Amino acid sequence: MSAGHSVETAQLPSDFIDAMRSMVGSSNFKQGSAVDTVDHGVTAGNLGAAAIVFPESSEQIAAIVKCANAHGVSIVTHGGRTGLVGGALSQPGQIIVSTARLNRIVQFSAVERVAVVEAGVTLQALQEAIVDHGLEPGIDLPSRGSATIGGMVSTNAGGISAFRYGVMRHRVLGLEAVLPDGSIYSDLTRVVKNAAGYDLKHLFIGAEGTLGIVTRVAVKLEPSPTSVATALFGLPSVEAALEATRLALAAQYGHLRAAEAIWHSFFKLTSEEHAWSASDYKADCPVNLLLSLGGADEEQLQHELGRLYEMLAGTYEDISAVLASSQAQQSQLWRLREDTDLIYRRHAAAPSFDVSVPLSEIDAYVHRCMSELRELDPSLDPYLFGHIADGNLHIVLNAASSDLSMEQSASVERIIYRDIAKIGGSFSAEHGIGSKRIHSLKMTSDPVKLALMQKIKGQLDGMKTFNPGKVTG
Repeated sequence: MSAGHSVETAQLPSDFIDAMRSMVGSSNFKQGSAVDTVDHGVTAGNLGAAAIVFPESSEQIAAIVKCANAHGVSIVTHGGRTGLVGGALSQPGQIIVSTARLNRIVQFSAVERVAVVEAGVTLQALQEAIVDHGLEPGIDLPSRGSATIGGMVSTNAGGISAFRYGVMRHRVLGLEAVLPDGSIYSDLTRVVKNAAGYDLKHLFIGAEGTLGIVTRVAVKLEPSPTSVATALFGLPSVEAALEATRLALAAQYGHLRAAEAIWHSFFKLTSEEHAWSASDYKADCPVNLLLSLGGADEEQLQHELGRLYEMLAGTYEDISAVLASSQAQQSQLWRLREDTDLIYRRHAAAPSFDVSVPLSEIDAYVHRCMSELRELDPSLDPYLFGHIADGNLHIVLNAASSDLSMEQSASVERIIYRDIAKIGGSFSAEHGIGSKRIHSLKMTSDPVKLALMQKIKGQLDGMKTFNPGKVTG
């Protein structure tokens, strides 16, 4: 056992530790150096606590919560540990409750197009369980192999399909959650129409584990297309990318499944890293647009993408495109968009931002931000990419966090967040608040909203047992 973890474990009452072992069994309780065997996810700080408990049911979690309350121990809940804003960070004296053993698909109905799953089921596991029934969850993320349904609910995850099927809030029909007093809230409604009083599930969706520990979820499913076609368009402007997206939404055949914009700096990074090129494709265009259409016949879908190209070429000069003719080629194109880890391998802990901007404001917003960032520091050439059909932009600096002074970091944040609420956008599109964005929430949000959030937290968790120091502070 490491000396650090030994000291940290000692901060937990010995009778509390004994109670945890008794509840879940010794093999499902890790402390001290055993914690180091667990994958910490995106940051080692997630495992700052020196003890992790792995319950297998809502009832066990409820018992853990009651015991934690009796001993004054606070709880941080962990799913796949893929969050980017410090929502899963834990500290000595706390205990981590992992949902890893809550990994069962409880109920599935192809007729209802609904699956009831436990919180620890990964997105990929759900996708694989329903694919042969011609269904999909209506949400997809690059971290599908590790992101859990409970974590996605707690962070109100977005992804590439939000413009069509909404974010996680729109995928949840009902849920079950353990409350801070150890009681179990259970409303596993499996129908869309439900006007029976306050829709309390929304208190827990996006609350990042500060109001309840989500244990089971009724997920609305969608029919999946039998075929998908993908093309990459090289375009001269944001205007052209938005027009291409509009045309794809109005496609004569098939339906738009994804519209992912990749600005030049990020495209250059990933295409060079993966040695990707295509004849007649102009790799130096300002905006690259990845479009995917879904439907019954792949040849028809490819024909439709060709028609979209012809329509765009009639309006915008000097465009190019490449059409994927196989699943392997589609995967290669998607890798150009999804390999965001490459940024952080080049620039350690690069400051990143996740904003939502109304479509009509994107062009002006991007121009202003990029110009002001370069005025601040001419070496700044941020990587920019995002879900352009819903206005979600990801901005990642081409600099390690250690390269920026506190003053520079504050200036960057002011530039990116300035007037974001005024134009009808959001400073946090899909990554949440966690511990890293609390000051941003306070800086950009309506004070009445902030006061109401504090009241709700105080009423449900006045002792700050659940995920203290996150979201509301």
